[in-house]
Amino acid sequence: MLFDVTRGELVDLFGEDRIATVPAAAFPAAAADTEGARLLQNVGVPTGTLDLRRPDEDDGLLPLVRDVVRVEDVEDFEDVEDFEGTAADAGDWPVVGWLLNAHLALDPGSGGVYAFDPDEESVRRLHTDVSSLVQVTLRFQRLLDAFVFSGDEADEEADFERLEGEVDRIRTETGDVDPLPFEDDETVWSVVGDEIAMGQRFTGDSPGGRSLYG
Repeated sequence: MLFDVTRGELVDLFGEDRIATVPAAAFPAAAADTEGARLLQNVGVPTGTLDLRRPDEDDGLLPLVRDVVRVEDVEDFEDVEDFEGTAADAGDWPVVGWLLNAHLALDPGSGGVYAFDPDEESVRRLHTDVSSLVQVTLRFQRLLDAFVFSGDEADEEADFERLEGEVDRIRTETGDVDPLPFEDDETVWSVVGDEIAMGQRFTGDSPGGRSLYG
């Protein structure tokens, strides 16, 4: 795993009730005992920015890529870095999350996390491993929970420059270890970062949200 992330760290930052996990039984057999699946089972991710998929109420399983995307229509598999296999192989991957307009799927073979956009019929590798997914989610959620605006209209420009600087720091520090989440301006995480830098995604009960929304 690229990043050292623990359940205790997440609980200390967000509290037990804000950590989402995926039950072990929800994964298909080929993925259940992989490092990525174990991380989602035992460590989890903070709720808010990223939505983990809930298992189906009837069979208790996560959906597979082929259940949510017409993989035969995805044309750019050959352009995805480190992708080996066929579109049909990718159809068997479990979908573990949802971010913006993308389904996030775990490749049991490589351990990578892939973003499938059903509208664009596209796919790209978004994280080298699940620890990177947890780390980016953790950093953005902590920023949204803790950032404080001055509340002074005269300092508004400086506040947003400071906020943009924090987003840029997350991009840089993540990219030093895993370049994929912010590889270019088109990744879903890059778009989320832009939204946060513009003052979006703050909840009304956060310090930033109270300053922005009154």
